[in-house]
Amino acid sequence: MPELVPPLPSSATLVAQNIAKSFASGRLTTPVLSNLSVSIDAGELTLISGPSGCGKSTLLSILSGLQTPDAGHVMALSESLQTMDSHRREAFRLHHTGFVFQGFNLFPALTAREQVRLPLQYLDLSSQEIDRRTDESLEEVGIAHRHHLRPAELSGGEKQRVAIARALAKLPALLFADEPTSALDAASGQVIIDLLHRIARAHGTTVLCVSHDPRLISHADRVLTMEDGRILNDSRQLTPHRPQDRRASC
Repeated sequence: MPELVPPLPSSATLVAQNIAKSFASGRLTTPVLSNLSVSIDAGELTLISGPSGCGKSTLLSILSGLQTPDAGHVMALSESLQTMDSHRREAFRLHHTGFVFQGFNLFPALTAREQVRLPLQYLDLSSQEIDRRTDESLEEVGIAHRHHLRPAELSGGEKQRVAIARALAKLPALLFADEPTSALDAASGQVIIDLLHRIARAHGTTVLCVSHDPRLISHADRVLTMEDGRILNDSRQLTPHRPQDRRASC
């Protein structure tokens, strides 16, 4: 009998139901997530906050398909990640998701423009379309004038803007950010926060961010507070304006 897949709430693009995850070290098994359920909407910046070790990065990894849960289901864009094989999950991430990490994950030998172009070359796009998306994404994050520079020539905030442009150029429906401001000073961190919020609003993107940075709280549309593998509090800010999705025309 095929595995039953839970329905996707009408407004949600990302849903986890009854997720559990543990990690083993020798004879010791440590539970990280316990029977956790949550749904995430498009056009919002959702922040997962909590102390170190509470399971927030593990939850982000499972919701993005980088890890599989021990139990439960994840539905992303009406598809079950658990019913996909590894190749299908990789294709799903390539075409529908973007990632922004604390450590930037840039290639030292590539210029900012080359960093953004690289993943687009795997999307079966024309050279003209790759160039257009690259240039528009660099312009949107305010780094177009630095397109010819390599990571060693960029500040931390500029590196993170290149990483965001690289994710944005794919026109992802889902954007995952893991501690995107923790390596940055206050001014650079504020720029990154504003960019993530603007992307959610302007593109109708589902932006899910893990951070312990208190600056993000006031900019998030929704804050999920975690502790000991569970969501203790789910709070919304003022009802966000939901723009039409402009990705098709970008």
